[in-house]
Amino acid sequence: MRWHPDQARSRDSDDAHPTVAQVRVNSPVIARVLLVRGLRAFADGYVSLLLPIYLITLGMSPLQVGVITAGTLFGSGVLTLWIGLQAYRFTYRTLFLAAAILMTGTGLGYAAFTDFWPLLMIAIVGTLNPSGGDVSLFLPLEHAVLSQSVDDRMRTALFARYSLVGTLVGALGTVAAGLPDILVGVTYMSMRSVLQSMFVLYGFVGLLSGWIYRGIPAKIDMGDHAPQAPLKISKGVVYTLAALFSLDAFGGGFVVQSLFALWLFQKYQLSALAVGSIFFWTGILSALSYLVAVRIADRFGLLNTMVFTHLPSSLLLVAIPFVPTLGWAIALLLARSALSQMDVPTRSSFVMALVPPEERAATASVTSIPRSVAAAISPILTGYLLNMTAFDWPLILGGGIKIIYDLLLYFRFRGLRPPEEMNRREP
Repeated sequence: MRWHPDQARSRDSDDAHPTVAQVRVNSPVIARVLLVRGLRAFADGYVSLLLPIYLITLGMSPLQVGVITAGTLFGSGVLTLWIGLQAYRFTYRTLFLAAAILMTGTGLGYAAFTDFWPLLMIAIVGTLNPSGGDVSLFLPLEHAVLSQSVDDRMRTALFARYSLVGTLVGALGTVAAGLPDILVGVTYMSMRSVLQSMFVLYGFVGLLSGWIYRGIPAKIDMGDHAPQAPLKISKGVVYTLAALFSLDAFGGGFVVQSLFALWLFQKYQLSALAVGSIFFWTGILSALSYLVAVRIADRFGLLNTMVFTHLPSSLLLVAIPFVPTLGWAIALLLARSALSQMDVPTRSSFVMALVPPEERAATASVTSIPRSVAAAISPILTGYLLNMTAFDWPLILGGGIKIIYDLLLYFRFRGLRPPEEMNRREP
């Protein structure tokens, strides 16, 4: 038996799809998911920029920064895979609390240790996120809960709200990355001490997240949906998507936010406050793009929205090394940010639409692995390239690989529609 979205066809498929603003968060579980997503996004926002500064302050080379960055992505991938495949054995609350405890330990560990090997080990088993997005083990759990809490007609808009919250608050987090420069100037604390205190704050966010998730029911009511189960009837589609997302993540690993920040530090000698300000505005543009993505997807379909917004953003990434000034580089980066993240809520919704509800936790996990495991290789190459040459090869390689991913994704899945698009006429 093979799952096909026709089997989950929504009775409301002919109705107009809701916008992000029209989605009402009337479920306490959804409200808690969105609240924790915002808290983690704030912490991830400043950590992704301060991580390379902290490691360089400790005397590490760009290559060592790349290795630790790769370790965070690889470890997150392994944990995410395990969570997704074993989630059906535990309650969501148990898994959320375990993830929050791990986040707390990660922050405190980075504040306590300063040598390369202990920090690498913590990076592998912890929850640090150098990408500015969400690659943690929270991801498959939250995606499964959200997708099973609303009907097909509202799924994309809910994922857009989830992404909107994360990106907007994450943008504020990037601004907070400038706090160490300010604190060093007005206190007697050293830069190392201030950076360590920021990791303590990261650990506190983990504690707060656990306290919030402690209030969700032990058994979450999913209405008529079947209980979660391991991946079975949708293996073919899910494994194909996972392979394609691996390619995209490998390309994205060349330009994860931590290493992109390191590139800006090295090439233009910018301060953490300046780089944080740049990423604040890229975050704002990305957040606004989610609002547009829902409307575009409603008219042109999820897959078309994913590919035909992501493709030009990859071309802009390839163009950045060839512009003559910092101003032009920032302009292209901002333009890319207005397009590159439209595929985030649409991709999440597309993936969840292609599998039966009981397999969504496992699916979210298997398709999330590329964002960490496959992306764990390229940061090492980026660190090596930044150490060896002044030319901006990481941006060209990352953008080129992403272009290949966009084309392969489109031609492989252009004939498969989510249930809410089955009756839609082509525009």
